[in-house]
Amino acid sequence: MKKIGITTTVPIEVLLAAGYQPVDLNNVFITDPSPERLVYIAERAGFPLNCCSWIKGIYGACMEHKIDTVLCVTTGDCSNTIMLMEVLKLKEINVVPFAYPDKPDSQRMQHALQALAETLKISLDAAEQVRAELASCRRLALKLDELTWREGLVSGFENHLWLVSASDFNQDHHKYYQELQELLAQCQQRQPYPSEWLKLAYIGVPSVYGQDLYPYLENNGARVVFNEIQRQFAMPQPGDSLAEQYSNYTYPYSIYDRLKDITAELKKRHIDGVIHYVQAFCHRGIGDIIFRDVIKLPILTLEGNDDFFLTHHLKTRIEAFLDMLQRSRRRAKIVEEV
Repeated sequence: MKKIGITTTVPIEVLLAAGYQPVDLNNVFITDPSPERLVYIAERAGFPLNCCSWIKGIYGACMEHKIDTVLCVTTGDCSNTIMLMEVLKLKEINVVPFAYPDKPDSQRMQHALQALAETLKISLDAAEQVRAELASCRRLALKLDELTWREGLVSGFENHLWLVSASDFNQDHHKYYQELQELLAQCQQRQPYPSEWLKLAYIGVPSVYGQDLYPYLENNGARVVFNEIQRQFAMPQPGDSLAEQYSNYTYPYSIYDRLKDITAELKKRHIDGVIHYVQAFCHRGIGDIIFRDVIKLPILTLEGNDDFFLTHHLKTRIEAFLDMLQRSRRRAKIVEEV
């Protein structure tokens, strides 16, 4: 299948039906042995230092892996993608724009999907058939999520990795299904994490610290049992059609649509504290104001750029946050006993 780069989670069912293999360029970037090298490729091409590292990493991944077609999301993700799209055109890369509706409405989504299908010269019926085929992968990913928070058998990083990979199913949904099935069988044989460990939620875009953050939390007696946006990539509310599925997908829409999902999951999963990750130079960081007003739990806001590993300063902040949560839990227990 011909590869098509994607700049975020998109209706890959349409792309697969059109004979393309979606490649999430974010995942290609962040899993590269040297992601800073991909950032440097973009900076050498003229991208400014105060531009988001993910945008630069996507550009570097395109150049490095010779991706010649990219679907760019122009509404519902990152405003910088619009100018990235123009630069890709300059480099003679074929660009396919896609815009999520400004609000979650299945009729408007149907029009957006129809326009994309017409651009790729396929019918939406063919894409609906692919949707049915991918449903088993999505159910398995959500089963992993359930084993994370309900059974305590899956680590926060495993949860993050397999859910975030649902954006393109690691470029091979058959292999993804098989490998995840094998992992779930292994998880069933594990001993659960200690019940006294802190339960954390991670909200915001996936972090540049992914491989460092989750193990560090677990080394300090805490684990992430809710990865907000990563879980959305697995489409937890699939609906009865592609239009419903991508209307129920919260990430492209208002922060208040996201908060409905977040607050429900915080309560259901008995969360002790929240980590909100914001990317440097990203407009979504302003949403921290709203999260802190609405979410009635302690929140630690972490900002990342292009360092890719936790600094000593960030580790100290994380340790102080976890210590505060532990002390708060002990006080609550004493009050309960009295």
